[in-house]
Amino acid sequence: MGIAEMSAMSAAPKNVSAFISLKVPGNEAKQYSLILQEAQDGTYNCRTNSELPLIITRKVTERDGKQRVNVVINALENVYFNYGEQVNTGYKHAECQFYMPGFWYRRNLRSPEKAPSFHTSDSWLVREDRLSTPLTAVFNPVSGKSMSVIRIDKFDKDALATHKEGEVILSGETSIGYTGFENIEGISVLSFGFPYKEAPKTYIRKLTLAPSVEAFQLLRKGDSISLTWELAEVDATDFSECVQRTWEYSYDTNRPQPVNTPYTVDRMKEVMSNFFVESYVDNTATHYFSGVELETATCASTDVAEIGFVGRTLLNAFNALEYGVQQNRADLVDNANSVFDTYLQNGFSQAGFFNEVVHYNRALKEPVHSIRRQSEGVYAVLNYLNYEKQQKRKHPEWEKRIKNMLDTFLRLQNEDGSFPRKFKDDFSLVDASGGSTPSATLPLVMAYKYFKDKRYLASAKRTVDYLEKELISKADYFSSTLDANCEDKEASLYAATATYYLALVTKGAERTHYANLAKKAAYFALSWYYTWDVPFAEGQMLGDIGLKTRGWGNVSVENNHIDVFIFEFADVLHWLSKQYNEPRFADFAEVISTSMRQLLPYEGHMCGIAKVGYYPEVVQHTNWDYGRNGKGYYNNIFAPGWTVASLWELFSPGRAEQFLLK
Repeated sequence: MGIAEMSAMSAAPKNVSAFISLKVPGNEAKQYSLILQEAQDGTYNCRTNSELPLIITRKVTERDGKQRVNVVINALENVYFNYGEQVNTGYKHAECQFYMPGFWYRRNLRSPEKAPSFHTSDSWLVREDRLSTPLTAVFNPVSGKSMSVIRIDKFDKDALATHKEGEVILSGETSIGYTGFENIEGISVLSFGFPYKEAPKTYIRKLTLAPSVEAFQLLRKGDSISLTWELAEVDATDFSECVQRTWEYSYDTNRPQPVNTPYTVDRMKEVMSNFFVESYVDNTATHYFSGVELETATCASTDVAEIGFVGRTLLNAFNALEYGVQQNRADLVDNANSVFDTYLQNGFSQAGFFNEVVHYNRALKEPVHSIRRQSEGVYAVLNYLNYEKQQKRKHPEWEKRIKNMLDTFLRLQNEDGSFPRKFKDDFSLVDASGGSTPSATLPLVMAYKYFKDKRYLASAKRTVDYLEKELISKADYFSSTLDANCEDKEASLYAATATYYLALVTKGAERTHYANLAKKAAYFALSWYYTWDVPFAEGQMLGDIGLKTRGWGNVSVENNHIDVFIFEFADVLHWLSKQYNEPRFADFAEVISTSMRQLLPYEGHMCGIAKVGYYPEVVQHTNWDYGRNGKGYYNNIFAPGWTVASLWELFSPGRAEQFLLK
């Protein structure tokens, strides 16, 4: 498979609508349709029926089966402009699915009306920095064709704007344009232009759509600007292959390189270990590492103890124990052991589930359980028990607790192999959705290995039967994160990790099958990670401290920010790279590993965080915020419990293979 012949795709005038909008400050902008007049082979002069204060030329060149469109705008007078094009795909819009990496999958129908989705409109234009690659693809499953447009330019600057909706004049120069798809008389068109605009709505914060925005940049008399896009068409049998081929193309086009940071793995762990010291709380029934609902301005501990997403206090306890022993730090060992000891005594509900989230100041234990947090808790304890067994220490009470919980998991599992997303102590369901199912696969496989109980392996295989049928084969990865109901990174990441675990403990054709599933899911997880560096404006902190966004992952359609959620996925990528002789996987894992080190807070390099080692969470890289501060900053509330745990696993490679293969 590769780039198809150009018969169906063309950037020739008959398939293109080009236009430019000009704005005089204080007046509404005027849009002019452009007539493309061929001056010489592949070069067109763009004219209108009116005289314009600029000269526009458009050149189309073909290379390796792709068409590159270069537009040069020369200003005859000072002018505020917004340039755009629409390219006719020839695909019937009603048949198509759509892909904007890290933001839009198929029709975003898992997302609610208050987030970008087909529920609100069948045509969307978005600013490029929302996307993990500045690209839009339209896939037609009827013809097996996918056409895409990607921006090919130097992304080195952005400009502040005084408004976020309506017609906006930028305060300076930006590199950020727009891309998207539109339904024009029943046909899908690829739409793109510069500078950015968003329509029919702009997405400004969680579940908040605002009126459209169109930005205008000043081009001074005598100056010019050059803009470049590339059009490509690929064959794809289904949406999964469309995502795979397009990700490979995006990666090969942008060629992201590891980020040159001075932080070794040892240095990362040394600094982050301060979190295990300063966040430790020991005046409650269960001791814990306070990593939830903290203020970036103080990082003061809160009363919330959370075992999994987003606190990960039990995994942090295991990491602190292992590191404390390695570094001969009795304080970390003591803290970690007290967390496990107190959770064994006071950390369970009457039905034997973990008390997932406890608010101690209000004496409140959240009554709703989740398969994800429960699974993450069991995962952490099994790592702890396995480590302790290697040290010749036994914990029969913990083993009994975990076996009882796993047996309860077997009762919870549905006939189709799925687990309900949320439930109560009496087994009544709060959310029957199966999107979080792969989080349970990991501890089930580990328990099979640890307890030598084949029931757990059989249950794990049933989870993947469900994943294959409902998520992977349908290219529908949804609702794994607990604070959103939408397409998200974590569902595909967990699916890839779950199938990797099963591949490690099976053989022959069965192992090959699980490996193939892991590979297919991995492309969707990879699609959320940035292959380019988003530009920031001067005065936006993240840009001022030099953040490179390549290797960071967007979160979900609802939560449009980047973060360091990776955990074991780098191990999955390295393993897949060897299995399939695919160097892109291992190479990009190195990009992720180096890039995610950049915001390490230590004295003199605090990155906007109050305490050393409290790694930031809600990294706002586009025109979106979680409630505070916006692009270039963090939300004022964050959860370093999971960020430290995620990076710690990234920098502790091979855990699953050591657990399952030894």
